[in-house]
Amino acid sequence: MSQNLIQNTIDFVKEKLHGAEAGHDWFHIERVWKLSRKIAETENCNLEVVELSALLHDIADPKFHHGDETLALEISREFLESQQVSEDIITQVLFIIQNISFKNRGEVPENLPIELKIVQDADRLDAIGAIGIARTFNFGGFKNNLMYHPDMPPKLNMSKEEYKKNEGTTINHFYEKLLLLKDLMNTEKGKELAAERHRFMLKFLEEFDKEWNVD
Repeated sequence: MSQNLIQNTIDFVKEKLHGAEAGHDWFHIERVWKLSRKIAETENCNLEVVELSALLHDIADPKFHHGDETLALEISREFLESQQVSEDIITQVLFIIQNISFKNRGEVPENLPIELKIVQDADRLDAIGAIGIARTFNFGGFKNNLMYHPDMPPKLNMSKEEYKKNEGTTINHFYEKLLLLKDLMNTEKGKELAAERHRFMLKFLEEFDKEWNVD
């Protein structure tokens, strides 16, 4: 694997995501990339596909681009072709970018490649625990969503379209997505790392509820 390719990809992503919302900026990408490499150490996989997919997975997140789910694929293909990456590798990377999202989980094919499972676990790990809590409240503030409303219960089992249009509270997001991620982990390492982060979120929610409901 060419270290020049990885460094070029890092430089490209940093430039493209300059000024991005803080929960989906370069530092999110860097954390997912490092977590992906950590998980990849425990699996038999193509590390180049894992690293490129981790670095490019949020190059154009649809929620910041009017719901366009094709833009990230176009940008990634153009960049990878400019780096003379083989068509086989490009196809694998684009497949991961297209199928990694939580909201698309009902549409993905069966027998997913291990490279996707690794990057998906890494991305989901960055959505939970202390970092996950911080990212969730940052995005809620970015959207000017309510932190919590006692008369707005979480919406469970939403369809993809309902999930995309949902304007719920930040606390509801824990019940609608974040607390579900522990049981959606693919790899043994992912499951191990998710367990501790999940416990931390439960403790946070317990404390939040206690402080909100002051007698």
